[in-house]
Amino acid sequence: MKELKRKWKEKIDLSVTYKYFLVVLDAVFINLSSFLALWLRFNMHISEIESWYMESVLDVAVWNTIITLAIFAVLKLYSSLWRFASIKELVYVIEGCAGSVLVNIFLYFFTYKPIYRSYFILYGAGLFILTCISRFSYRLVRLLYRSHIHGGHVRNTMIIGAGEACNVVMKELELSTELDSRICAIIDDNPRKYGTYIHGVKVMGGRDQIVPVANKYGVNEIIVAIPSADKREQRKILKICQQVPRCELKILPGVYQLVNGEVSVSKLRNVEIEDLLGRDPIQITTEKIGRYVSDKVVLVTGGGGSIGSELCRQIAANGVRQLIIFDIYENNAYDIQQELKRTYPNLDLVVLIGSVRNGRKVNSVFEKYQPDIVYHAAAHKHVPLMEDSPNEAIKNNVFGTYKVALAADKYGTSKFVLISTDKAVNPTNIMGASKRMCEMIIQLFSSRSKTEYVAVRFGNVLGSNGSVIPLFKKQIEEGGPVTVTHPDIIRYFMTIPEAVSLVLQAGASAKGGEIFVLDMGQPVKIADLAKNLIRLSGYKEGVEIEIKYTGLRPGEKLYEELLMDEEGLQNTENELIHIGKPIDFDEDEFLKDLEELYQAAYAETDHMKTIINKIVPTYHLRQADVIRDQKI
Repeated sequence: MKELKRKWKEKIDLSVTYKYFLVVLDAVFINLSSFLALWLRFNMHISEIESWYMESVLDVAVWNTIITLAIFAVLKLYSSLWRFASIKELVYVIEGCAGSVLVNIFLYFFTYKPIYRSYFILYGAGLFILTCISRFSYRLVRLLYRSHIHGGHVRNTMIIGAGEACNVVMKELELSTELDSRICAIIDDNPRKYGTYIHGVKVMGGRDQIVPVANKYGVNEIIVAIPSADKREQRKILKICQQVPRCELKILPGVYQLVNGEVSVSKLRNVEIEDLLGRDPIQITTEKIGRYVSDKVVLVTGGGGSIGSELCRQIAANGVRQLIIFDIYENNAYDIQQELKRTYPNLDLVVLIGSVRNGRKVNSVFEKYQPDIVYHAAAHKHVPLMEDSPNEAIKNNVFGTYKVALAADKYGTSKFVLISTDKAVNPTNIMGASKRMCEMIIQLFSSRSKTEYVAVRFGNVLGSNGSVIPLFKKQIEEGGPVTVTHPDIIRYFMTIPEAVSLVLQAGASAKGGEIFVLDMGQPVKIADLAKNLIRLSGYKEGVEIEIKYTGLRPGEKLYEELLMDEEGLQNTENELIHIGKPIDFDEDEFLKDLEELYQAAYAETDHMKTIINKIVPTYHLRQADVIRDQKI
């Protein structure tokens, strides 16, 4: 903290010193301009200057200097950041010099000092030139300095898009002390711009010229500066850019940030794998969500996790009366608590530490806060870990859900929304089977309670804790290899905001008993994601970074399904959100099975997978597990 204060003090002191320096420099330039006006008028010979003209200039020098400096100060010539100077600052300089000329005319006229008429023109021109030199020379020095210090280490940069965003980025790249980019070429699809120049850099052609131009100039950085383009067009351009070897890609944010004046070098971000997914983000009607959660008491279990924390953010933004976060992990809960306090200081926020497996704790929370809506996101989700600890998956996922759902019924909660997964469809692993049982629990309660119970099912979430993208990035940073279980494995993907928007939409639209499913477009090959991310990071796949295939993990399948054959689909008001019809089952028999499962789980049985196979007929028990259970 002391070091930070010291650095700020140094910056402030430097700023004040710089202002004083400009004042002194201007005082010198004001009087130098007066002398130059005499010197030029008399053929640049000091000896030819008439003495009474020199005396006149000296007599008004003090007043001229003081008043001119005051005019400059009023016009903010000492408080502007001249490294960002533009036409507006140039106008201020012109106005200041014109004001100084008028002051001189006034002084000489009222004091009856002899002076020739051309003096005022020469004085004004000299003052203008010297003032511009003192203010705008920074840019020239900066350009020369950049070329000198970077030398061979400069990054050869190509900008795609010859619009206003390109103009802004080029200006900041020229002045940035953090980046060492040398802009070599600009690409734009508008034929009318071909051959034109922006800040001295030529527009080389359309997107078909990206690869040849990049190879010609040895480009190792491409900036996509087309914030107004839709995701589909950006993806097409990014795919072409991937063909440039050893090149890092950066992308400019949305056009609204350009309109708001927020576009800057700091807003440039590395291209993420999300930019290359095969669909545009799903759009949710936020007004309906806002009306639904507004003035409600909302409980989010697992509120510190990837999905839970984003749920809390979006709920808090929609005028909730009280938000209750319930999580077993105190660090996660603390992080989202502090973030929400900063962002929404007036939010009625309650953060509680506890486990959904603790029925007494869950009941006490419901009894005290009486939540209107419950979003149940607490769950164990890592497939390989749950394969090795099936009893814990059942205790937490199945009976944690049961206890929260039971409390919702007991204390009159209006709606209960379960976060489910596509792995619940024809599950091949314990995690997926446990989530299928959670869906069955929701269906059971929906038929017996006034509370409306629904489930929301989606695929893999990009950027969540333990997801594949952060793992790939870490492996690339460490030099590889990037590990993929199988070359043909495919998955459906969505972003965290999409997943949460779907959950909120489900809560707002649910009638009870539904399973909501998002149309996530075409599935994506994990191997393709790995290859794209390697190229986006500036490496050659198979040369600098290897991809290593490790084989399918226990319980993992090559592809995930979103619906079982019997479920069918119903459309909703959002064409990308569908409803799966619940599958009928014997509810009384299911309750008896749950009782036996509960006893077995807490008895730490070794036959857990066989017992689950009896309860969830669609669960594909591996032959190795059957043989192991028979031996035990």
